[in-house]
Amino acid sequence: MHSAVKRRGGPLQRPATITGLLLISLVASLVFLADRLADFSATSGQKDFIDNISSISVSTDSEELRALEQEPSAVLKKPVGVIYKDGINTPANINGSSKEHSEIKKKIPSGRKENEFKPEIFVLEQGDKKTESVANTASEGEGTYSSQQISARESQKMRIERQNSQKIIPDAHVRQMRDQKKIIPDAHVRQMRDQIIRAKAYLNLAPARNNAPIVRELRQRIRDVHRALGEATKDTELSRRAPERIRSMESTLFKASKLFNDCSAMVKKLRAMMHSTEEQLRVQKKQSMFLIQLAARSFPKGLHCLPMRLTAEYYALTPNEQEFPNKGKLDDPSLYHHAIFSDNILAAAVVVNSTVFHSKEAEKIVFHLVTDKLNYAAMRMWFLANPPGNATIQVQNIDEFTWLNSSYSPILKQLESASMKEYYLKSQYMSPDGGSTNLKHRNPKYLNMLNHLRFYLPELFPKLNKVIFLDDDVVVQRDLTALWGIDMHGKVNAAVEICGENFFRLDKYLNFSNPLIARDFDPNSCAWGYGMNIFDLQEWKKKDLTAIYHKWQNLNEDSQLVKLGSLPFGLITFYNLTHALDKSWHVLGLGYNPSVSRTDIAKAAVIHYNGNMKPWLEIGIARYKQYWTKYVKYDHIFMQQCNLGE
Repeated sequence: MHSAVKRRGGPLQRPATITGLLLISLVASLVFLADRLADFSATSGQKDFIDNISSISVSTDSEELRALEQEPSAVLKKPVGVIYKDGINTPANINGSSKEHSEIKKKIPSGRKENEFKPEIFVLEQGDKKTESVANTASEGEGTYSSQQISARESQKMRIERQNSQKIIPDAHVRQMRDQKKIIPDAHVRQMRDQIIRAKAYLNLAPARNNAPIVRELRQRIRDVHRALGEATKDTELSRRAPERIRSMESTLFKASKLFNDCSAMVKKLRAMMHSTEEQLRVQKKQSMFLIQLAARSFPKGLHCLPMRLTAEYYALTPNEQEFPNKGKLDDPSLYHHAIFSDNILAAAVVVNSTVFHSKEAEKIVFHLVTDKLNYAAMRMWFLANPPGNATIQVQNIDEFTWLNSSYSPILKQLESASMKEYYLKSQYMSPDGGSTNLKHRNPKYLNMLNHLRFYLPELFPKLNKVIFLDDDVVVQRDLTALWGIDMHGKVNAAVEICGENFFRLDKYLNFSNPLIARDFDPNSCAWGYGMNIFDLQEWKKKDLTAIYHKWQNLNEDSQLVKLGSLPFGLITFYNLTHALDKSWHVLGLGYNPSVSRTDIAKAAVIHYNGNMKPWLEIGIARYKQYWTKYVKYDHIFMQQCNLGE
């Protein structure tokens, strides 16, 4: 019986054992879960990794950031909260969309305690303003962040760090960017001119004899804008009503664009207007060149009046009163001799006055002035009435040089020929429609022997060793004494070279299609400037350069080698015999180039008004006239009587 009961009890005890084990497992699981929950509660304010953050939320006062594109990261960093100071309202000032450059500096706090709120501060510098970006670690009592906010703030922080690692833009680049933002001084002037062009284009698109309201309105707007624009070249010169006129015209143009909206027709019309404007410009340039040449050949009325009054005054003097003092200095080779050949009294007076004014040893200066018989008496009278200080002056008449005749000088023979006079003086050539003839080379000044007298310096001054030659359209701004001590290394001429990279070289002045020129000269050789030169007359005589000059004049009788003028023959005669001076000795171009540097002018010993725009003419360049007029004696009685004023 005992054995039977035992058999029945075995099976009943097995389910109880299993049930006990299950209960023990359940209790152990509950204990383990409770322990994990306790750990989570203790570490919720720390930096430990959180398995599930989808249900975490936070309450914060900072502004919600825009969602930015996430960048891959191996470690989830803490979120960044941003605090903005006055004037900075959006994260755009941080993420790089700000117009000004931002420099980011990171200040890392030290000594953070556990469960303590410590902000990480990022300082953004924007010009003179600073923005602090604070990366807040949420305190235990403030709750938790959502997944979307953490994503946005994490991306924001990474962008700030990337900006912080970038190289700072150099100051020069920043200045360049600021300069580009400067207001264009003639922006409104340009806009008004463009509006007029557009309005005219729309008028041309309108049907013929169309008197529609838009046509009348366009014409009225064009007149209004023309009146408001006037002669203005800058916005500051515009009338007060200009902005109103611009707005009204823009409104009318908008209406016209709706009515005349055929783009292909507009393109054709603008193209036709452009071709018409180019043709008008070509004609205007041709007429302008002709008028400039004509004005250059003319002589102001006052400069006609002055010689006549001086001539009458001169012949009223006694023979003794007509003589200049210090004749003994005229042939002294130890003195500083200057040669000037001119028929313009005022021009010659400026050269003499400016040279004496800047000279440190005026008593050693001797001027040899040669003029023609028409101005001889007037030139003498001027310098008798206005002596050049302590300097010595001599005035001669070119017609009294009996040795200078057509049998000796080929150029004089050519100048006296009928064909040459017809070439330079015949009226058919003095027309803007006279063909492609270059009026510059038809200037009658080339018929004046004074222009070619510079090639006969040894004959003029047989007892002198050196001579400084000065054109009558120069102004001396510095003492020229140092020129006399320059070592010319056996060269005959000392001058300033005027060539650039590919201009003002011999091929500009000589005809290299002629075999004689091509054989003896290099087309790339540098040209030099006439107007301020120092000549070694002894070397000149040794090399017999006057004979070389005559040789090339005879070869050029038909003007096939060079055009008539002094510079081309100077380049030929003194080829490889010219010593180059420093460019500061002689600055050229003030008679044709309006962009000569004021710095170069200020440093120059001599400035030269070579070109048609002489300072004594109305067509002279205004910005350069002041350098010339300050040496003119406008207070002279004859100057006032002839209405010659500043």
